[in-house]
Amino acid sequence: MVSKDCDVIIVGAGAAGLTLAARLAEGGKSVSVLEAGPERKLGDLISSQIWARKLKWSEPAVSESGDHKIGHAFNAGTGTGGSALHHYGVWLRMHEGDFSLNSDHGLGLDWPLSYADLAPYYDQVQAEVGLSGDSKQERWRPQGAPYPMPPMPLFAQSRVLAKGFEKTGRHTAPLPLAINSEPYKGRQACHYDGWCDSGCSIGALGNPLAVWLPRAQTAGAHIEHNARVSRVIRDPQNPQRIECVEYIQGGESRSMYAEHIIVAAFTVQSVRILLSSATERYAAPGNHSDKLGRYLMTHPAGTVFGLFDQEMFPHQGVTAGQLLNHDDYDKKDAPGGFGSSQWMIGHAIKPHDLLGYGTNRPDIFGAELEPWLKKASRHLGNMTLVCEDIPLPENRITLSDRADSDGIAHAHAHHDLGPSAAARCAQRMSEGADIMRAAGASEVWSGPRIGQHHMGGAVMGSDPAESVTDAFGRVHDTDNLYVSGPALFPSSGAVNPTFTLTALASRQADHILAIK
Repeated sequence: MVSKDCDVIIVGAGAAGLTLAARLAEGGKSVSVLEAGPERKLGDLISSQIWARKLKWSEPAVSESGDHKIGHAFNAGTGTGGSALHHYGVWLRMHEGDFSLNSDHGLGLDWPLSYADLAPYYDQVQAEVGLSGDSKQERWRPQGAPYPMPPMPLFAQSRVLAKGFEKTGRHTAPLPLAINSEPYKGRQACHYDGWCDSGCSIGALGNPLAVWLPRAQTAGAHIEHNARVSRVIRDPQNPQRIECVEYIQGGESRSMYAEHIIVAAFTVQSVRILLSSATERYAAPGNHSDKLGRYLMTHPAGTVFGLFDQEMFPHQGVTAGQLLNHDDYDKKDAPGGFGSSQWMIGHAIKPHDLLGYGTNRPDIFGAELEPWLKKASRHLGNMTLVCEDIPLPENRITLSDRADSDGIAHAHAHHDLGPSAAARCAQRMSEGADIMRAAGASEVWSGPRIGQHHMGGAVMGSDPAESVTDAFGRVHDTDNLYVSGPALFPSSGAVNPTFTLTALASRQADHILAIK
């Protein structure tokens, strides 16, 4: 019998991985984390959009196909903190109906758990991380504890845009954020610098470096950086158990052994690791029914812009926005489409953003561009629509026929947006333009539809024939291999996934700690 290096190996030091590392180490487990990217500390972060681009995933390469690509290079991340290091801090609970998509509507998949199962973990996590918001104004919010901090202040842009929602019979509420509106648990309050996607060097944003990493390290968890996992290896004496993790570090192939192994390398890379673990004798873990990699999802999203005569001061606030609208979240057939949706309203816009947004106006060029940019810097309003992606088995992650210099296979992500979801998104974007005009915009236009967030690929479920893991993320055909993170999601809902994946990781940690 091979001796164990630790009790638990966690692959990936992102939101899910560091949540697990903190909770398991505090529960008495010896924990090692293998992170593919470099070590990052709060003090390393710089309030700059240029710096923010360095936080995106650069390797291994992920090729993409389909009519609605997932935007891996923008949405993923590498190094300590993972993609949550550059996330905007929008922390929303999934609605109760998000967990029963197939039962209620005959589409996609059901979760093997309900909102009630996850609600205590939502409450626990929001108290630990610190969320600002107003649960009473969020009349759509599922039942749960109130937020521990008051909402962020509203600036001119959000106050103006709120009038458009009011005039069209809609409701708004402060956007719930994992951003401190006041000092919280030793972390200072936000000073509205607006570069949230650069990682927040002051720790006001509840990213893993500020919240989970200190707890994990204090409890004794060990992190190996620049450790790129190639595969997991079955125990030759008991193929239902995973014996070790193989990884490349410093150009050398190494192995680490543990009682429990958790793959939390974000959606695409988690699936890539499992697919790469197939052998001539055994299928890839979790792929006994050809479900591994399937049901890849990304939220279709688009931004509506408006130019106003009055000053909007669009630089004020935070990147995520200031207000929220969920009036059309309930799943229902709409003209031409189906699915939940939400509006995030009043994003802070910095000068670099304006240059990019100007490309959405090809009608403005040459001598007209400079005065337009000058006006937009003070008079622009914007809001982003996020729509539900219906899970389709044809949308999947596979291994590419290419590999890097260390022999680690690249991943390929294929994603098409189904016609119903596409139609729903188009309809809601049209409504958004009407809302912007109702708010008083003299010019209204929209940016392109993009993929936002990554989910699915190693979906959880009650039936091993239709899913990859059980309700706790344990891979069905193994005893000790788990997946954590948004790869587990059987459906996407229309809300940002970080709050949910963190709650799932906390529930998962309790389950592993209870195993004798």
